[in-house]
Amino acid sequence: MLDVLLGNAWTMLLVIFSVNIVYVTLFTLRMIFTLKGQHYAAGAVGMIEIVVYVLGLGLVLDNLDHVLNLVAYAIGYGTGVVVGMKIEEKLALGYITVNVITKEYEPDIPNALRNRGYGVTNWVAYGREGERLMMQILTSRRSEPDLYNVIKSLDPKAFIISHEPKAFFGGFWVKGVRR
Repeated sequence: MLDVLLGNAWTMLLVIFSVNIVYVTLFTLRMIFTLKGQHYAAGAVGMIEIVVYVLGLGLVLDNLDHVLNLVAYAIGYGTGVVVGMKIEEKLALGYITVNVITKEYEPDIPNALRNRGYGVTNWVAYGREGERLMMQILTSRRSEPDLYNVIKSLDPKAFIISHEPKAFFGGFWVKGVRR
């Protein structure tokens, strides 16, 4: 049955394309799990990934007489990168630190954010045009878009920059993360 399916040129192209999407998506997820320190998840995904990779590469190498097979492999690879990134966005693993500098000094903003469940450390900063409110906020990546929307609603001209912390210890957030 499999020989009949793979004997058809269009079916072969579709299989090669699909296998490579799956392979690269798994590759992307394995790399993300590795970077996030989730060793067992990375190992499990890696085992599946390598089986899919060997099968897909075998199909292409066995059928190099048709250049379209190589094209399907390349297009599947590119598509897999996009699919993997989309899945990673949906998983939103980990945490981010968001630094916010308000346009005007507005002392009510930190409490408004705290009332929404965000951990906020704030202090007065001084910029070219005078006093500013500086805030540092730690939140899950899943909450990132909501946090940005809240900040923009409180101060549309706020300067916002974020980064992913490698580790954090102590403070307000550690108790919530352990739960």
